[in-house]
Amino acid sequence: MHWINFPLLVIMIYSGLRIYRAEQVYAFGLFGWEWFKFFPAGFNDTLELNRRLARGLAFHLNFAWLFTLNGAAYAIYLWRTGEWRGLVPSRRHLGDVVLVVLHDLHLRKEAPPARGTYNEAQRLTYSLVIGLGALAILSGFAIFKPTQLGWLTWALGGYTSARVIHFTVTVLFSLFFVVHVLQVIRAGPRKFMGMINGYELAPKPAGGTAEAGDG
Repeated sequence: MHWINFPLLVIMIYSGLRIYRAEQVYAFGLFGWEWFKFFPAGFNDTLELNRRLARGLAFHLNFAWLFTLNGAAYAIYLWRTGEWRGLVPSRRHLGDVVLVVLHDLHLRKEAPPARGTYNEAQRLTYSLVIGLGALAILSGFAIFKPTQLGWLTWALGGYTSARVIHFTVTVLFSLFFVVHVLQVIRAGPRKFMGMINGYELAPKPAGGTAEAGDG
């Protein structure tokens, strides 16, 4: 379920960019100055986003259902197995998040110990990402069915607000993917393969055989 989200989101982000190409309304700026427009013409030309609105809509809406079903299955799995306890950060240990970040930036020698499979920074990040996934689905439905699901569109601040939320979530997902994959690659090939197949082979001890470890 974890790895399935990657190809699903890649397709949805790419098809979403085709949809956005038809009406590029967002830009980033401060103090009345536009610093960056989503997205430059060279970006659209490189990814061949022009004149593909119908195809973008078809792919986006169909794969959105797969993403929703996969997310629902993952939520049920976390609930039934109790593994959600290993993801939810503890208020008592939230201070460890800063210590982990300082360690990753090589500004602190030792990282705080992990409580289980994940450290506090990972727990907080993964919990936020799951929340972003739910927000992406809800805002997507609010945009797709603003009349039938008027209550949802209203709860998100209206149609325009739901669009902004959906676009912002997409940008945050993209940034998370880049950092997440780079971090796993940095941790070594065993961690990278463990992210894909769900388990990790422990290093082979001297004179013995390797055993499977937690992924």
